[in-house]
Amino acid sequence: MRLPALAAGAALLLAMAGDGTRPAPKAPSAAPAIEAGASGCGTGRMPLRPGPQVLPLRNDGDTSTSVTLLDPRTGAVYAELEGMGPGTVRSLRITLGPGSYAFRCAQDGPADPVTGPVTRITGAGGGTPGIVPVSENDLYAPTRAYQTYVSTGLDRLVDRTDALRSAVDDGDLGAARAAWTPAHLAYERLGAAYGTFGDFDGRIDGLPAGLAGGVHDAGFTGFHRVEYGLWHGESAASLAGVTDRLARDVRALRSSWADERMEPGDLPLRAHEVLENTLQFQLTGEADQGSGTTLRTAAANLEGTRELVGLLRPLLRPRYAGLAGVDASMDRMDALLKGRSSVGALSRIDRERLNGAAGDLLERLAPIATICAPRRRPQGAG
Repeated sequence: MRLPALAAGAALLLAMAGDGTRPAPKAPSAAPAIEAGASGCGTGRMPLRPGPQVLPLRNDGDTSTSVTLLDPRTGAVYAELEGMGPGTVRSLRITLGPGSYAFRCAQDGPADPVTGPVTRITGAGGGTPGIVPVSENDLYAPTRAYQTYVSTGLDRLVDRTDALRSAVDDGDLGAARAAWTPAHLAYERLGAAYGTFGDFDGRIDGLPAGLAGGVHDAGFTGFHRVEYGLWHGESAASLAGVTDRLARDVRALRSSWADERMEPGDLPLRAHEVLENTLQFQLTGEADQGSGTTLRTAAANLEGTRELVGLLRPLLRPRYAGLAGVDASMDRMDALLKGRSSVGALSRIDRERLNGAAGDLLERLAPIATICAPRRRPQGAG
């Protein structure tokens, strides 16, 4: 498991920048921009009729600011724009329905966000749905439940890694190859925690890419180093030290886990990142060091993702209309992976179907990071 860069799909999907950022005009325009600086947050001309809108926002302040369009009564968020620099104008494209709207402006620094005047729009028609913010307190229970899930998984991982080490120590390479896959999959099911594993992840599940000596580099350790040896004719004696170190690292990870704390805000991010990681390393076959099991690894990653979505489900159900589509997409990918092991054994059509299913699932998972990102509700919101 490798921590990928934050995917573009996991960025602020609620933010709908129009023609980008440009220097603010010095002379007044025919359609004055709405102020985004804290001193006059939300002042300016707001539309009074529902429908598609392009709202120009202007930051006349001297610090960068983030702007949120929300329902002042419930705190539901309709759109966000982050990082508006001083003296810039950005356009917000959104469809407004009947209701109450206000802008909240948060400047960089310790100052509290400022909520501007309320605009009430009447008429008929639907608009962009608002999403009631999720707080860190809302994420506390699912994060704690996931830490328990990881603890149970680490116990399983230790047992299966010990079985792998014992097979190597006994000189039974056939038994070792049979034990390698269940041990490795036990680790891969813990995908959402890899950011909390720190250096252990590289030591336990690192790949040789980027190492000066490649597969023979002393820094290449863990499951994939054992995999390379087991499927490339190395002797049990030569692998004994490698598997012993792997077993020690796994036990050390389990011992340290009790003192680790997952940040609640990380949990929604991982829903997308784990499968992004799968697409990059497993479905391309890049992670395969000889066992031909990357599709089984992908299935383990999917199992971990399903667990994560399940824990976030109480928060997602009232906020994400596409949740049923996520479930259907996970089921589709699971069916395509079932009974398969090696990417190389797939037909071209089957590989295209699997890649398409993974891409569809990634797209559906991406909004979870935004919907469940912890936010503060404005004072007085219900």
